[in-house]
Amino acid sequence: MERSPQILTPPEVARARVTGALVADILQSLRQRAAVGTNLLDIDRWAQEMILGAGAQSCYVDYAPSFGRGPFGHYICTAVNDAVLHGLPHDYALTDGDLLTLDLAVLKGGIAADSAISFIVGRPKSPEDAAMIATTEHALQAGIAAARPGARIGDLSHAIGSVLSGAGYPINTDFGGHGIGSTMHQDPHITNTGRPGRGYVLRPGLLLALEPWIMADTAKLVTDPDGWTLRSATGARTAHSEHTIAITDSGAEILTLPTAAVA
Repeated sequence: MERSPQILTPPEVARARVTGALVADILQSLRQRAAVGTNLLDIDRWAQEMILGAGAQSCYVDYAPSFGRGPFGHYICTAVNDAVLHGLPHDYALTDGDLLTLDLAVLKGGIAADSAISFIVGRPKSPEDAAMIATTEHALQAGIAAARPGARIGDLSHAIGSVLSGAGYPINTDFGGHGIGSTMHQDPHITNTGRPGRGYVLRPGLLLALEPWIMADTAKLVTDPDGWTLRSATGARTAHSEHTIAITDSGAEILTLPTAAVA
C-alpha cells in the first residue's frame, strides 16, 4: 500500500533547488573526469569528496533496502555496459567504448535530489549506444512534459513508455521513478510504462524522480554476486537517464540541471 506522497512547502522546494543543482554539478564534474583508464573506485572517491565538501550527505552509503545486500557502502552508483541499475563501484578501469551510467542521490538542507546520466567513455563502439541513451533522454523529457498539476502518475508513465516502446525497446516495470523529498525513495512509484488517467493526482509541491532506463533486447534483469548490481539478462548494453522535478502551479521544474559553471 502506498502512503500519501510528501508535499513540500515553498521554502523546502527552494532547498530542493540547491540540492538538485549540487547533484547535477557533481555528475557533470564526474563525467568530465571519467576517461579511459579511470577506475570506478576513483569516481566513487571523487563523489565522496564533492558531497562532503558541500556539506551534504550521501543517500547511498547507509542505504539498505530489502532488494539489496546492504548497506550499499558507496557514494555513487557506477553501472558499466550491461549493468543498468545500482551499480556497485568496484576495482575496474574504464576502457575505450564503455557505456557508463552514473546515478547519484544526495541530501542537503533536509531535502534529497536524485539524477542519472549515461555516456560513452572514449570512442563509441556502436551507434546503438548513442541511440539508446538518446531514447532514455527523450522519454525523460516526455515524462516531464506530462507532469503538471491535475495530471496523474499514469499520464507520466504512458508518456515515458510511449517513447521507449516506440523506439522498439522492451520495458521492465520492476524499477522506475519515485517520489522524493526528505528521503530518497518515497511514494508514488512511477513505472516506465502505463495507462494514462490513472494513479495519484499531481499537486504543486510534489517532488518526483523520473528515470527511464532500457536494455537493448530484453526486459529481464539479473543480479550480480555483489547483491546490488543489476544487469541485462542477455548481456546487452543499457542506458539510464533521470531528473528530479518539482510540480509547480504552471507545470514541472527540473531541479537537477547543472549550473553554468560546469555546463
